[in-house]
Amino acid sequence: MGLRLNDTIPDLTVETDQGTLSLHEWIGDSWAILFSHPKDFTPVCTTEFSAVARLADEWAKRGTKVIGVSVDSAADHQKWKGDIETVAGREAGFPIIADKDLTVAKAFDMLEAEHYLPENPTPADSQTVRAVFIIGPDKKLKLTMTYPMTVGRNFSEVLRALDGLQTSSSRGVATPADWALGQDIIIPASVSDEDAKAKFGEFTKVLPYLRTAKLPS
Repeated sequence: MGLRLNDTIPDLTVETDQGTLSLHEWIGDSWAILFSHPKDFTPVCTTEFSAVARLADEWAKRGTKVIGVSVDSAADHQKWKGDIETVAGREAGFPIIADKDLTVAKAFDMLEAEHYLPENPTPADSQTVRAVFIIGPDKKLKLTMTYPMTVGRNFSEVLRALDGLQTSSSRGVATPADWALGQDIIIPASVSDEDAKAKFGEFTKVLPYLRTAKLPS
């Protein structure tokens, strides 16, 4: 059975371009984002990793660590980072896992257990390794997204989803479609009108089951 939402992620020891690390120890008390791709030196993924690098200040602001995954070697990652930084216009300070034996790809259910790479693999041999996993400080999987090789990931949406997850977990609320920080939240159905008024002050009852409110400062 694959990894599902709210499952604890496996505590793998992995090799990266920045050395060996344990996933659970590396996450520590932070939020974390693990984003994977099928091969180094590929055009779409280079633009994506550059986008992650440019968002370094935003990840830090949200107490979130980011880590890449590739089926290539740590030495390849170190070389590829030069290209990433050229496109990003800044340092790519995050580690990239060298998942040459596919341990991470299989543990996170990106590839089937019996999958193997040929001697000279192409991106098509590991094309499903194009996913995003958001992990909470409790080491549990909170959100996953999977993309095809031809469509670049929208890391503004990843950032927005992270904001929603952090807000919902810390404030006990839900967020509506297209929500962004500062906008009205949804009051959970389990909260009575009386309790909602005590917690949020004035709120809007759009429908009997849909109530929105501003988050108190």
